[in-house]
Amino acid sequence: MTIKVFGHKSPDTDSTGSPLIWAWYLSEIKGTPAEAKLLGEPNTEAKFVLERWGFEQPAIIADVSAGDDVVIVDTNNVAELPASINEANVQAVIDHHLLQGGLKTKSPIEITIRPVACTATIMYDLMGDDAAKMPEAIKGAMLSCILSDTLEFRSPTTTDVDRAVSEKLAGELGVSIPDYAAEMFAAKSDVSAFSDAELLRMDSKEYEVDGTKFRVSVLETTSPATVLSRKDSLMDSMITVAEEDGVDQVLLFVVDILNEESTLLVPNELVKDVATKSFGADVTGDTVVLPGVVSRKKQIIPNLKV
Repeated sequence: MTIKVFGHKSPDTDSTGSPLIWAWYLSEIKGTPAEAKLLGEPNTEAKFVLERWGFEQPAIIADVSAGDDVVIVDTNNVAELPASINEANVQAVIDHHLLQGGLKTKSPIEITIRPVACTATIMYDLMGDDAAKMPEAIKGAMLSCILSDTLEFRSPTTTDVDRAVSEKLAGELGVSIPDYAAEMFAAKSDVSAFSDAELLRMDSKEYEVDGTKFRVSVLETTSPATVLSRKDSLMDSMITVAEEDGVDQVLLFVVDILNEESTLLVPNELVKDVATKSFGADVTGDTVVLPGVVSRKKQIIPNLKV
């Protein structure tokens, strides 16, 4: 049976690229047939990466079946996985997020969760000497994943290991990291084709704080003014998205990659309280700038208070 390798819903570059990397490794190095899958449409940056390195977009699956062999990458959160994930034959988890709980397996499995910025960084190490056998496209996907998750080393999640792997891959590929990262971020910043609801769900995770359920959405961009020009309609759409997704509130952080800050949209008193209690912000209008806040994993989620 062919192993399905996939990441989380609302796939970003890491959840698009890492399944391709690990499916290649399993198939070509370990001799175990594997295919990358997606749990939704990839974002614009991930689509750019697929095209840049010559990949066909992996098939999108809605669920898994009992008995499916799967490897989960870039998440261990059942809320971000197919509804029937606990019925599948999960063989491994490779991740860099906090351990959520709720995932049940039918037998002991390989689990690798490390405090680095990117799943692809972990994969490079797990491959050992076999990493030298990666073709150009797989190296390109790996470099892309790391640059995306670290915001070209701007994110506080960045480790020396992430940087070292990136620099080694870039050297082998003959790629300028600043130039290539700028291309990636430009692609990520082009959100003109997306509806407000799609933007709010594009890079988002569900998280509960003291009984209040949030969809925590992050839009990383080199052109925050483009997103903020849609502020009023985005705040209107937050109500609909929250109702449809069964959460109490959508939180939208517009991350300015170049200036290393976030703008939080503040549509109501609940979000105003969140901004004040979580980040010590002084909110006077319907947006508030949070200097230095760029990482959902390390700076936003751990600090959320209601």
